Amino acid sequence: MRLWKMTTACAVLAAAILFGGPALAAEAHGLPGATMSLWWALPFAGLLLSIATGPLLFHHFWENHYGKIAALWGALTVIPLVMGFGIPTATEAVLHAILLEYISFIILLFALFTISGGILIAGNIHGTPTVNAGLLLIGAILASVIGTTGASMILIRPIIRANDNRPFNAHVVIFFIFLVSNIGGSLTPLGDPPLFVGFLRGVDFFWTTVHILPDTLFVGGVVLGVFLVIDIILHRREGGAPKIKDPTPDSKVRLRGLANLPLLAGVIGAILMSAAWKPDVVFTIQGVAVELQNIVRDVIIVALALISLVVSRKEYREANGFEWGPIAEVAKLFAAIFICIVPVVAILKAGHDGALSPLVALVSLPGGEPNDLAYFWLTGVLSSFLDNAPTYLVFFEMAGGDAQHLMTTFASTLAAISAGAVFMGANTYIGNAPNFMVYAIAKRRGVNMPSFFGYMLWSGLVLIPTFIVSSLIFF
Repeated sequence: MRLWKMTTACAVLAAAILFGGPALAAEAHGLPGATMSLWWALPFAGLLLSIATGPLLFHHFWENHYGKIAALWGALTVIPLVMGFGIPTATEAVLHAILLEYISFIILLFALFTISGGILIAGNIHGTPTVNAGLLLIGAILASVIGTTGASMILIRPIIRANDNRPFNAHVVIFFIFLVSNIGGSLTPLGDPPLFVGFLRGVDFFWTTVHILPDTLFVGGVVLGVFLVIDIILHRREGGAPKIKDPTPDSKVRLRGLANLPLLAGVIGAILMSAAWKPDVVFTIQGVAVELQNIVRDVIIVALALISLVVSRKEYREANGFEWGPIAEVAKLFAAIFICIVPVVAILKAGHDGALSPLVALVSLPGGEPNDLAYFWLTGVLSSFLDNAPTYLVFFEMAGGDAQHLMTTFASTLAAISAGAVFMGANTYIGNAPNFMVYAIAKRRGVNMPSFFGYMLWSGLVLIPTFIVSSLIFF
């Protein structure tokens, strides 16, 4: 029986974070998590199963009706909550997730997606090992400023063009995913969704910059060094191979859409403002307290995104392959995810008294203190195959869920959770949203990208040893 409970708990944890969004950040106000069974997670598991299998098994139906499917699973969560706990309790729990977490999260993604889509790097350069390493370094730095998605979408096409006359170029895209789409986004809440969700939960904006910087420099430096060695070896091998006509000859590189740069700075400023300005003005909506500074922040960020649409030239967005489909899909699916995960949050918050208590024991030392090494690896391994934002929040909740306590007394634990979620999203194509986007773009541009398991062989040989050494040094 105990084995069954452990197996079930692990299965529900996997379901609770598979493609899940930051709804885990929601406080499950009024829901008695200690008495709720794992059956409450079934709608969320169903939603995630739909997300995982829909595009593969019934692609066309999913493309046309994914919004309706998501809404159905959301209804199957809300209706039982109302019936089981009453309208006031259910309303407050769901609204807390939507008003305090989902809206701010999707607004930031929308703004970064929109503003970065108006920035175009035109022209082309030759992809030598030094040039490639420089582009990867620039991309990794940008990832913490404009997000891993923004940096990936701006730079992936230029780096493919720079190497499209080389017979060996797939490794460049692979390391691009490692560094730009994942590791580089570890230093600010703008960099990767898990860190922004942590910011919404009360983690200081520059906390990760200070506490994850040494680990990021080590991991990023090692991975970039390995890339440089591999690229030099392959570049020398290409010297004796038949020359490939360059489909995109070298031309002057120009940065277009410069008007969007101050808009990105404005997004950063709005987030910093919301962290520093505390007017103590609160609006209560159905029992949910919404602070004025957060409303002002979100309004400013939306306005900046709309300004970007006005000032950016249409041809720049077209050259970037910009379209609204991806952000619309994220908005619909994440809205359902935020709702469906509310009961799971209640169970997690019950800790040792809840149905997921076996998982709490896995990350605790015999004396009850958090096991930082276990937090790093469990967060990381699950982030490799599931979405890293909810993975972060699962373990954030398990570590107590109190940002002030985690930033001070248990700072090393929060650092382990943060690093594991961001770094190990690079282990597979599905660990972080930009990974698969970059893969798809590279395939369409003719790059001979490895299969799912072929990519995992690369990450197993390069990333896992690096993470082992890093975890022993820092955690």
